[in-house]
Amino acid sequence: MAATLAAMDFGDFDSRGYRTVDVRTGYGEWVSSYEDTVQDTMDIALLDRLTEPSWASAERALDLGCGTGRTGAWLRAHGVRTVDGVDLTPQMLAVARERGAHDRLIEGDVTETGLASGSYDLLISSLVDEHLSDLRPFYREARRLAADKAHFVVVAFHPHFIMATGMPTHYRSDTGEDVAISTTVHLLSDHVSAGLDAGWQLAELRERVVDEEWIAVKPKWERFRNHPVSAAFVWRREP
Repeated sequence: MAATLAAMDFGDFDSRGYRTVDVRTGYGEWVSSYEDTVQDTMDIALLDRLTEPSWASAERALDLGCGTGRTGAWLRAHGVRTVDGVDLTPQMLAVARERGAHDRLIEGDVTETGLASGSYDLLISSLVDEHLSDLRPFYREARRLAADKAHFVVVAFHPHFIMATGMPTHYRSDTGEDVAISTTVHLLSDHVSAGLDAGWQLAELRERVVDEEWIAVKPKWERFRNHPVSAAFVWRREP
């Protein structure tokens, strides 16, 4: 039986009232300041804490929603041999191309990549899920692309943080306007339901809170101390 998910409209929690744009428009405009805004404490720090997979044993990885190539560079530094990337935004792909961490970069939708089935023994996606209205196609596509015994690592913007702060994914435009990118709230249980429904087995789940390291990077977040801010899921495809 297909999973019933509880994805919620961010408008129920919005405390900012920023003008909202679609994903392609938003990331296309954000690209010049993206890496000054998104800190490694949000996602890369969680990857460092995972007990699996064994990164260096991965022969071929797919970076879903690869953006500017931050995650791809981390994978390379941890011994992953071949890394492909998919992203919806041409401007982000151009930066990733200059970075040079990926073997191949494809402009496309993470829920329908068009890539060959069973091609990857590692798939990874970081800070993408909040832009998907439904997680099920995302998890199904990853499952289709995965070889036997592959791992799928998903780093997510924690729903608690979105709900408690009323803060969407957003950026400051060249004109100084704060602009939101279309955001959906997915509970952690939504991920579990979508992953299991797609045939994945959950191997590990870790959450990150706003701690001293976070506050050193963003002192204004002292008021959010100990609030969960991100989460990482490790899924395994069994034969």
